[in-house]
Amino acid sequence: MAYKKELWGNMPDGREVYLYTLVNENKVSASFTNLGAVWVTMNVSDRNGKETDVVLGYDSVSDYLLNPPHFGAPIGRNANRIAGAKFMINGKEYKLAANNSTNNLHSGPDLYHSRLWDSEAEENDMGTSVSFSLFSPDGDQGYPGNANITITYTLTPDDGLKIDYHMICDEDTVANFTNHSYFNLDGHDSGSALDQKVWIDADTYTRADEISIPTGEFTPVKGTPMDFTVMKTIGQDINEDYEALVFGSGYDHNWVLNHPSKELALCAASESDKTGIRMEVYTDLPGMQFYTANFLNDQMPGKGGAVYSKRCCYCFETQYYPNAVNTPEFPSPILKAGQEYQTTTIYKFSTI
Repeated sequence: MAYKKELWGNMPDGREVYLYTLVNENKVSASFTNLGAVWVTMNVSDRNGKETDVVLGYDSVSDYLLNPPHFGAPIGRNANRIAGAKFMINGKEYKLAANNSTNNLHSGPDLYHSRLWDSEAEENDMGTSVSFSLFSPDGDQGYPGNANITITYTLTPDDGLKIDYHMICDEDTVANFTNHSYFNLDGHDSGSALDQKVWIDADTYTRADEISIPTGEFTPVKGTPMDFTVMKTIGQDINEDYEALVFGSGYDHNWVLNHPSKELALCAASESDKTGIRMEVYTDLPGMQFYTANFLNDQMPGKGGAVYSKRCCYCFETQYYPNAVNTPEFPSPILKAGQEYQTTTIYKFSTI
């Protein structure tokens, strides 16, 4: 079988934590843990055949139990921010923890990536997969309904990492998942990512206020530093005196993707001239948060003792728009009772 399962450590209560490593015929490999269903490594070859791990992370269970930047973590039930840490469904108000100014961010503080998930690996027609499952009871994190959640990672023969999210709930609730991996195509431990190039298929972004809550406006990117419709380096415009960049201390906004709703399509790409590694992002979701690690610091050493600092990496977080549950004009993240939430994002690797 093209995967390996190994004991990686233990939870504080003694439960076993495992690391799954998937490998395809091109010797590309990716590893994941049942602690939080977290994506731990992504080893791809650069243009010279050198193996390069392009996702940031940690070496130990104890570090992932903390994981303040959410390295490699699936985020749910709601990714990104909910204004005022509250929302209404069917006329009833639900209150969440205010863990980001007055907002709720990433459904914290009781995060899914600090929990132990059920896990199972298999080989199938699409490649080698590992699936993680979690039961989230009614009231968990403040959300209504008993939810069954499954996240499946598949390493495909064409060097893609396919993430399938599935959830079903017995009450109307919020379903808006993402993965919070941080990428550096020069290698996770290589320092600044500002020379890497990014393209985003989006003509507008959701303008946001000083605390990163969308105003409801769709702002055209043309003629602004937010324009990635032509590939450019991350650092080209990041320090411009532009409202969004000032408020976000760099790029930390939701781009409104151009593809039709629910169509799995190429929406973003990044490249490194140094290693020749290219990553493409495909999703069927309407938005993507491009975040340039503006608030990352070296408070904890990373894999191999690496120092991870501000703007040494970036995230492509596919999603419903921030605060969509409170913004009727945005695509809705409400999942009706008994219906299935099913969405796919793919990160595909190659060389240029």
